Amino acid sequence: MTEQKIRVLLAKPGLDGHDRGIKVIAAAFRDAGMEVIYTGLRQTPPMIVDAAIQEDVDAIGISILSGAHMTLFPAILEELKKKDAEDILLFGGGIIPEEDKKALEEMGVAKIFTPGAPTEEAIKFLRDAVANRKRKDNIM
Repeated sequence: MTEQKIRVLLAKPGLDGHDRGIKVIAAAFRDAGMEVIYTGLRQTPPMIVDAAIQEDVDAIGISILSGAHMTLFPAILEELKKKDAEDILLFGGGIIPEEDKKALEEMGVAKIFTPGAPTEEAIKFLRDAVANRKRKDNIM
């Protein structure tokens, strides 16, 4: 039995046009054997969630450097809930203060990475988190 590849959708929500970091992450995930769908800049929460559902992804990763993280992450979580897609893991990165990082993780964001986090850390996190979710799904 071959292990199914992790499918991850990466997006840049809002008006933030700084995409170098997310492109580095996309390449690292791809090089680690994951299937990566990058939706590009200026995505809205509904666009991100609709694409994630259409692409049947395991996870959504978003990058926010604009300071709108306390608006955009909750909006994506709400869209996932509204579309009965809460099984899709949401994680992200950007310039996010520690207190906001904790608040977002309490809301349901699986993990927040800040600048300087090694790509290996993100790869390991995603592999472990998706495997844990799939194990839980098989138990239930």
